[in-house]
Amino acid sequence: MSIVFVNPNSTEAMTATIVSAARAAAPELLITGRTSLGGPPSIQGAADGDAATPPLLEIVDELDGAGAEGVAISCFDDTGLDEAARRARCPVIGIGQAAFHLAALRSWRFSVVTTLPISLPVIEGNIARYGLAGHCAKVRASGVPVLALEDDPDAALTRIVEEAQRAEAEDGVDCVILGCAGMSALTRRARAALSCPVIDPVEAAARSFRLFA
Repeated sequence: MSIVFVNPNSTEAMTATIVSAARAAAPELLITGRTSLGGPPSIQGAADGDAATPPLLEIVDELDGAGAEGVAISCFDDTGLDEAARRARCPVIGIGQAAFHLAALRSWRFSVVTTLPISLPVIEGNIARYGLAGHCAKVRASGVPVLALEDDPDAALTRIVEEAQRAEAEDGVDCVILGCAGMSALTRRARAALSCPVIDPVEAAARSFRLFA
């Protein structure tokens, strides 16, 4: 089964991180990546998502027409997901969508640790729209900009883990969800620092496509 992980932002290094994590999670799938070079360098908040959606949809249309068997929208905000899924013949999954539903399938109460405060309303809105608000304790901002995940991963990891540990200690959760595709390179170390499960949204999306194989 051929799956394309489409990064709605224009940062190609992040696409490479995403593809590496997805391939490790579901090695039996043929996973490739695509960077939306017409998108913003990072997606932080609704305005960036709006700017990223038109070029993203062009890519989804192209991939669907070329026979892709699945497309993953590889931004935790699930940028353009509803329209992409409506237009495509193949399954289209958002990585945020996959992570939230994985937690819900396990009957886990979760908190999300994402990047900046500007991203919180979009993520909170998506969780409510998917009917999963009852599973969510809190969406937390680590204060780490998206591009800092590539530029200074060690400093980013420290701040993300600190926020995740606060979520584990204060929120009464069963798991923590990492709220950015670019955090996939830090997943292993984040898991080592916490006692509760940590859901990587890229992994969750990759494994979700097994349902369609």
